[in-house]
Amino acid sequence: MESLGTFLKSRRGRVTPAELGLRSYGGSRRVPGLRREELAQLAGVSAGYYTRLEQGQAGTASEQVLDALARVLRLDPIETVHLHNLARRQPRPGLAEPRREHPHPRVLALLDSLDAAVPALVLGRRGDVLAWNRSGHALVAEHVPFDAPGDPERRPSIPRMFFLDPLTRDLHGNWLELARVHVAYLRLTAGRYPTDARLAALIGELTMHSDDFASTWAGGDVADCTVGTMRLRHPTVGAVHVDYQIWLQPDSPDHRLEIYTPNDAGSAVALRLLAQLSGRTDLRRAVARS
Repeated sequence: MESLGTFLKSRRGRVTPAELGLRSYGGSRRVPGLRREELAQLAGVSAGYYTRLEQGQAGTASEQVLDALARVLRLDPIETVHLHNLARRQPRPGLAEPRREHPHPRVLALLDSLDAAVPALVLGRRGDVLAWNRSGHALVAEHVPFDAPGDPERRPSIPRMFFLDPLTRDLHGNWLELARVHVAYLRLTAGRYPTDARLAALIGELTMHSDDFASTWAGGDVADCTVGTMRLRHPTVGAVHVDYQIWLQPDSPDHRLEIYTPNDAGSAVALRLLAQLSGRTDLRRAVARS
């Protein structure tokens, strides 16, 4: 899991003195971005305090200090939220086994009402598939058993499939773009839930077994995942370009309903064919054992 100091240091390295109007007096710089002293001065704190903050020795920073640092570092709103999440973390948080996730009956009813016409799935906080309808399953993971989300021990993990499953990688024509989104969202989630042992294990597993994940994670990006485009090379219906939308669940704020819609006429035809081929089933059979 990421520390406050690691995040601050990575962001400090991305901002140059010239961007902030600082005068350069020539000579080589030992750091690619701002020096600690420069950031501290611009944020209105002492260099000693900022150094202790970056080293995890300053205790809890105030919201005013964090907002000042975010302003100087030019963080976007999501990065600023992540900064505050990291600052609220205890210096040495212990990991704990999280409660088992269950899709809420109301989101299952909504998923059921979408039927096969609209591919959709329900994701847990770590990107596990908690439920999907037939066309959602057929669109993103037809090689995985349909009833897999019903067993918490073998639920498909979208991040794990993305980085460790060759079939999932081959499916996505814009894999690299989407991989960066998955990593950035995992970092945001890790800041929100620093004691989630399963989340820590997932990040550790992907770091150990995927060089692509490890190098992207090291980049330090953090972002939310709300909308985007997937350009699929589907093994059954061919090229399918879909837009995905994330709908948050008031009853289960950790869970997201992901819906896919075609973004061109050919993809609309392909999705209709996929819906016909996937058939219809009672959704609740896929979550009955959860």
